[in-house]
Amino acid sequence: MDTQDTPVWELELRTASAAGTQDLARRLGAVLRPGDLLLLTGELGAGKTTFTQGLGEGLGVRAGIISPTFVLVRIHPALGNGPDLVHVDAYRLGSAAEIDDIDLENTMDSAVTVVEWGQGMVEHLTESRLEVTLLRATGGQPGSSGELVTDFSAEDDDEERTIRLAGYGPRWSSAPDLTGS
Repeated sequence: MDTQDTPVWELELRTASAAGTQDLARRLGAVLRPGDLLLLTGELGAGKTTFTQGLGEGLGVRAGIISPTFVLVRIHPALGNGPDLVHVDAYRLGSAAEIDDIDLENTMDSAVTVVEWGQGMVEHLTESRLEVTLLRATGGQPGSSGELVTDFSAEDDDEERTIRLAGYGPRWSSAPDLTGS
């Protein structure tokens, strides 16, 4: 499908901890509906899986969301009448053709689909999408020889995150109200 290249709206929010990131995502999860596609972007350790855990809570899916890095796709069933959550990690995939091989079209209409590392590979699946970029306050720092050094210590859970949301297409004609409890 043809998608828009320019977002309809953009928001930038900050959270002070992993719990704050999950809370924001929980509120977003409560307004999602079947057919929604979310693309999550951020460096390793930025909080993509933490964010997805909050989404799952807001959607009312079975607890226990972990990164699908090695299996590529995990389906988290709804506990009530809401949509399932399809969680994809496209980090090891190299093209949109490889995304097509995992047959996301089969669940797109009935589930909420979250794709980590999917930018440039999944936009063709639907005319609307929500892009979520998670940024750590300190992020990775270049080492003395130019390599990227990232400290994934336990203190990162309490590190501030900047979360940028951008809505594309008719589904996201207006920004969601994320002020609810």
